[in-house]
Amino acid sequence: MTQSNGSSRNGSSPQDEQSGPMPDWEKRFRAPRVSLPDWAQDAPHRSLFVSNATGTYELYAWDRETGERRQVTDRANGTTDGVLSPDGEWVWWFDDKDGDEFGVWRRQPFHGGPDEEATPGLEPSYPAGLAIARDGRTAVVGRSTDEDGSTIHVSRRGEDPVEIYRHRESAGVGDLSHDGSLIAIEHTEHGDAMHSALRVLRPDGTTVTELDDTKGGTVELGLEVLGFAPVDGDTRLLVGHQRNGRWEPLVWDVASGEETDLGIAGRLPGDLSAEWYPDGSALLVVHSFEARSELWRYDLATRGLTRVPTPPGTVSGATARPDGSVEYLWSSAAEPPAVRSTTGGVVLDPPPVTAGGSTVKCPGSVPVEDVWVDGPGGRIHALVQRPRGASGPYPTVFDIHGGPTWHDSDAFAAAPAAWLDHGYAVIRINYRGSTGYGRAWTDALKHRVGLIELEDIAAVREWAVTSGFADPARLVLTGGSWGGYLTLLGLGTQPDHWTVGIAAVPVADYVTAYHDEMEALKAMDRTLLGGTPEEVPERFEASSPLTYVDRVKAPVYISAGVNDPRCPIRQVDNYVDRLADRGAVHEVYRYDAGHGSLVVDERIKQVRLELDFARRHLGGPDPREA
Repeated sequence: MTQSNGSSRNGSSPQDEQSGPMPDWEKRFRAPRVSLPDWAQDAPHRSLFVSNATGTYELYAWDRETGERRQVTDRANGTTDGVLSPDGEWVWWFDDKDGDEFGVWRRQPFHGGPDEEATPGLEPSYPAGLAIARDGRTAVVGRSTDEDGSTIHVSRRGEDPVEIYRHRESAGVGDLSHDGSLIAIEHTEHGDAMHSALRVLRPDGTTVTELDDTKGGTVELGLEVLGFAPVDGDTRLLVGHQRNGRWEPLVWDVASGEETDLGIAGRLPGDLSAEWYPDGSALLVVHSFEARSELWRYDLATRGLTRVPTPPGTVSGATARPDGSVEYLWSSAAEPPAVRSTTGGVVLDPPPVTAGGSTVKCPGSVPVEDVWVDGPGGRIHALVQRPRGASGPYPTVFDIHGGPTWHDSDAFAAAPAAWLDHGYAVIRINYRGSTGYGRAWTDALKHRVGLIELEDIAAVREWAVTSGFADPARLVLTGGSWGGYLTLLGLGTQPDHWTVGIAAVPVADYVTAYHDEMEALKAMDRTLLGGTPEEVPERFEASSPLTYVDRVKAPVYISAGVNDPRCPIRQVDNYVDRLADRGAVHEVYRYDAGHGSLVVDERIKQVRLELDFARRHLGGPDPREA
């Protein structure tokens, strides 16, 4: 059974598709959200944030002095990539076509006006970093194309862009120094797309200095640019490194070459990231450990650490303001996100969203429980949620995160909450390849790509079934992007483990995906698998869901964006055609967007289709009524 639909609209409103009041699971998607506001360095009262208030995620300008909030972008498929110029006069935003991530930067005056091309003379490309100078007319623009690889240009208004960097491997803009005289870039010229080296250039493209922890050795260590000190003439660059087996910050003076270890390693056990306080005297440190995060202030003069109070859960973003306060975006699995401040209270209330004359508010969900399971590569951390008012063994959804270098955390997520509302338990697994558990855990994902993660997923499944938590006859394997890839690969390599499979924007045919995807992801695949499909065909074959499609037993649901540059549609079609040739039970939904959708109605539609597919094959409540 095949269902195809190439449109992101089905001609009916969400209210037409349900009877009675709007269910809680839908409210969680439709309720208004805001991102952590970015602010202009030289005009801190001017901010930029993202909101879904119109039903599509778009950019908004916010003048904190007047209270004025103004929608900046208005596109059918939404806009989330935007940057404020340091003087606060301009909003830069990336203009692609229908979610394909290939386009140009445009800019608009902060208080409104016509858009204009921000970097005249540069052809469309995939974005690879952007830094805007304080003079208001200069920008450093990172670009990526299949033809040129990675390039970096200095673009000045009224002048032709000047190329200052080019390489076939992936690279991008890290930051521009406060006075505009130094440009930090991340590059992977050594061929390992998982571990970047750093180079500092002058605006004319000449090299100032380099920092490279890879050094051609068998153990690769990555570096990342966290930002130049926000002080004129200051040559300190905040850098993330992995020298102690996890991410930590250090301060590198790019003029003298001096590296300052901050000495935090022995005091906090998890991964560490940081940004500068506005006067350059301290760092705001984000500490991530075992799927939660917290904030600390690090004083550079005294080397003292002071806890910044936040509730238990996950800080998705944080920034230090000029008055010394800290604003942060916080949530937990049970409580919806909010932008808070250490001065007390919520910083930015989302614009109201109404449906049927009532304001839509976001319902909470259930908290997560931590489970640790022994696996073939070490202890595996899983986050478990039980549906309210039910007892096990539960019908259970194994919701697999994407990335792969990402991790699930104790943070609010509408999709898992929707499954819980329908009586399913939800298990999310930070398999090998996930971040947040040390460099060795993340870097374990090489050569036997996909198969390694599925060993960990199988170990957690075994725990769930043998402990009596999960009903072995009602197990859903699902995920998006890399999680969608692992879903299809798991259905083929572990056909007796899963009752239903639901994959969103997946890799389905690894060889075709490699040839069709954006250049930066080709570099990542070469790193993960040790070469191209022509160089290591046996590895691509072993890691491709298409190889095992004839072994799939479970009903399969696949959704995919027709403009997706990351998991392109042709390779999905190849997999679906093989399912159809076999007469396998499957449904496919194609929609007019890229790697997912920024349109609320479209996202609700997709979740409703997923819930309905599971209901028809496992039983349970109708998603229009739960």
